[in-house]
Amino acid sequence: MSRKLSDNGIDGDDERDEEEEYSDEEEEEGEEDEYEPRLKYQRMGGSVQSLLSSDAATCIAVAERMIALGTYSGAVHILDFLGNQVKEFAAHTAAVNDLCFDTEGEYIGSCSDDGSVIINSLFTNERMKFEYHRPMKAVALDPDYARKSSRRFVTGGLAGNLYLNAKKWMGYRDQVLHSGEGPVHAVKWRSSLIAWANDAGVKVYDAANDQRITFIERPRGSPHPELLVPHIVWQDDTVLVVGWGTSVKIASIKTNQNKGLNGSYKYITMSSLNQVDIVASFQTSYFISGIAPFGDSLVVLAYIPAEEDGEKDFSSTIPSRQGNAQRPEVRVVTWNNDELATDALPVHGFEHYKAKDYSLAHAPFSGSSYAGGQWAAGDEPLYYIVSPKDVIIAKPRDTEDHINWLLQHGWHEKALEAVEANQGRSELVDEVGSRYLDHLIVERKYGEAASLCPKLLRGSASAWERWVFHFAHLRQLPVLVPYIPTENPTLRDTAYEVALVALATNPSFHKDLVSTVKSWPPGIYSTSPVISAIESQLNTSSMTDHLKEALAELYVIEGQHDKAFALYADLMKPDLFDFIEKHNLHDAVREKVVQLMMVDSKRAIPLLIQHRDFIHPPEVVSQLMAAKTKCDCRYLLHLYLHSLFEVNPHAGRDYHDMQVELYADYDPKMMLPFLRSSQHYTLEKAYDICVKRDLLKEQVFILGRMGNAKQALAIIINRVGDIEEAIEFVSMQHDDELWDELIKQSLNKPEMVGVLLEHTVGNLDPLYIVNMLPNGLEIPRLRDRLVKIVTDYRTETSLRHGCNDILKADCVNLLVKYYKEAKRAICLSEDVDQAHSKRNQQRASHLGERVMSMKSMEVKSKTRGGGRCCICFDPFSLQNVSIIAFFCCHAYHTTCLMESTISIGGDKKEAGASSKGTTSYYEFDNGSDDDDEEEDDEDASSGTPRMRCILCTTAAG
Repeated sequence: MSRKLSDNGIDGDDERDEEEEYSDEEEEEGEEDEYEPRLKYQRMGGSVQSLLSSDAATCIAVAERMIALGTYSGAVHILDFLGNQVKEFAAHTAAVNDLCFDTEGEYIGSCSDDGSVIINSLFTNERMKFEYHRPMKAVALDPDYARKSSRRFVTGGLAGNLYLNAKKWMGYRDQVLHSGEGPVHAVKWRSSLIAWANDAGVKVYDAANDQRITFIERPRGSPHPELLVPHIVWQDDTVLVVGWGTSVKIASIKTNQNKGLNGSYKYITMSSLNQVDIVASFQTSYFISGIAPFGDSLVVLAYIPAEEDGEKDFSSTIPSRQGNAQRPEVRVVTWNNDELATDALPVHGFEHYKAKDYSLAHAPFSGSSYAGGQWAAGDEPLYYIVSPKDVIIAKPRDTEDHINWLLQHGWHEKALEAVEANQGRSELVDEVGSRYLDHLIVERKYGEAASLCPKLLRGSASAWERWVFHFAHLRQLPVLVPYIPTENPTLRDTAYEVALVALATNPSFHKDLVSTVKSWPPGIYSTSPVISAIESQLNTSSMTDHLKEALAELYVIEGQHDKAFALYADLMKPDLFDFIEKHNLHDAVREKVVQLMMVDSKRAIPLLIQHRDFIHPPEVVSQLMAAKTKCDCRYLLHLYLHSLFEVNPHAGRDYHDMQVELYADYDPKMMLPFLRSSQHYTLEKAYDICVKRDLLKEQVFILGRMGNAKQALAIIINRVGDIEEAIEFVSMQHDDELWDELIKQSLNKPEMVGVLLEHTVGNLDPLYIVNMLPNGLEIPRLRDRLVKIVTDYRTETSLRHGCNDILKADCVNLLVKYYKEAKRAICLSEDVDQAHSKRNQQRASHLGERVMSMKSMEVKSKTRGGGRCCICFDPFSLQNVSIIAFFCCHAYHTTCLMESTISIGGDKKEAGASSKGTTSYYEFDNGSDDDDEEEDDEDASSGTPRMRCILCTTAAG
């Protein structure tokens, strides 16, 4: 179905009465609307409307730089492409029938019913007028008119003659190329070929070869040329398109060019049959009012007959009567008459026009630039449709037109692909993107719209914000959140906050909220509104684990790590312990013991025990006991209390009764070590538990601690059956009666009696056991065991004698050593000299400690002199006087002792110490000279004087 052109362009289908019903044709219209138009239209503005208000257009010609419009009044108006008048030639006195520019666009030729042909120069005052005295219908200038001096043109009219006018030596001369076949209705000159149409048909003349080369017969049954003039147009230098009545023929003209001797081209004539090929021919359902090439297709100006004549044969139908015509149509067809597009033109006054009142002209263009339905930039053809009161411009639709058409028909995805393929203007991309998103929103395809936003909105922050709030208004913002950019561009913080709140308030997107909070940089939004939105959902049915995790992440961003830990603990996150260590949250652990134990008890227990000073064991136990429904609290209690007991046996003493039961249930092997180490459990309760669990060794131990050794022994013998353990148990009790009990209970068991005999050495006299054995009791391996008893007894006796000898020797040695030490003196001088330091190094710490202890003694309490020198009997309170004290409890002034030693033992070697010296440490020996020769040697080598207690030496002597 054809389209309708409004004042500003093509609006839609043919105009119909408002009362007409469309329901019967909706399906057909929908199908036809899918064909995209090839041309777009606009009325020529500028001066055209004012010029045609008092005149009527008859013909038009188009050059590369301007347009010529002929009128009924005989004027020729030169217009620019906007329709503004540039120049006017008052050339004729009657209607202008045809116009023609030369190739350069410097001259314009016109012919008129007044019988004249006028050629005007557009840039000079040159003007030539040729009179033929009969109405002239067609004129064509030599394409090289401006460049050649011959100034040739062809023209013809009602006289039936086709004139070739050229400038000769003697002036302008007309040459009749053809005559006698009726009026000449149209003529076109391309290169050296001239084509014209008369009543007989279309002929082609080769001006370079000066001969006619082809003839195309007039279609049979076509209307008389006076009613429907023929239209001819050159598509290129060799292709001629002829539209006549309802017939279209496309002829390919063949010429053969060979070079002559002088290098010029020589045209060789070929037979007429071989000089033209009709490459295409078809009939139309309309009258042809104009025709022009359109790449590899054709543009046809169609005149539709009146509706009452619509079913008649077009070959014999005469164009409609005035007042009954339909809109003219522009149709784009292929050479096979396949219609590619059809557009109806709302020409002013179309009802009153006949087919010959319209004309079609096109601007010169290169058909080679047309490829795949697209024209090269700047090389698109322009078509001008002329009616008496209108000039309409048609031109191929460009990419933007194609995109707009796709958008109008709802093919937004194709429009987007077209924009991307042609890299259109950013404004166009934005418009297409916006309309595409609007379309998807209307269709409620929110997810698809959201996924396209990164491609369509690109780096426009304002566009992103606008769509964020639009999605929020539609309550569909969660589907857009994954695509919202955080950089390049970065949006306002409000946009991000609105997005996060939208996720938080929709339980279906709580998981997406977690990933969004983790992935978005925290600096691009404020967490307070989001936290408030989530906190309002706490303790409600809409609170999910994902929402808690998101809230915890927001708390971390805010630095509220304790609150974050509480949520992580409830969620039992695996990295909970790393979080505690990283942020030092040991105080916050107190309320989340159960969660920590459930996450990882191996890490939780050391943490709880390490910080038991503020995470007290009672708190841990109470929390675990209260979590019976959440976990195996008893097992966790066992693990915690066991570890606590190993670190500090007294820390959990209030729970040792509980631990006994826990050990019995979960780790019986550790029961006995616990019973032995702990003093804080109730023996009766522990015994009852062991009886219930049939823990024999534990029963024995508890009975032993309770003092019921006999019952414990009975369990070992009768139930455990381990005589060696029984012997060990009795040995530990140190109770002779218990031995008797062991022997009594073992008499009826020969094997036990044998073992008992083997282990009695050192504990019990074997003869005692043998005497108690009943006569006739057979004891396995008795002989070997008796031999072993005798051997062990001898060994034991030998060991005892050896030990006694060693003990006596040690006592003698220690007494001698003590005696020698007692003979040594200690100086109570205030100075510590070099001799003292040297002696300290030799005697090490043992003597040093003794010196320090002696310094702290009171001489008065240790000497018989009552705090006086045993020689001069002066008190020791005199200052700056050194004192020598002996372990025999005698003390002397150093000077007194030295003088007495010299006087009594002058024949002995002097120790070499001056009375003025500051010697602080002396060694004395009250024994004989031959005692302890090693010490004598040491004293001599060290230069220390050997002094003796005067009183003891004298008494000894």
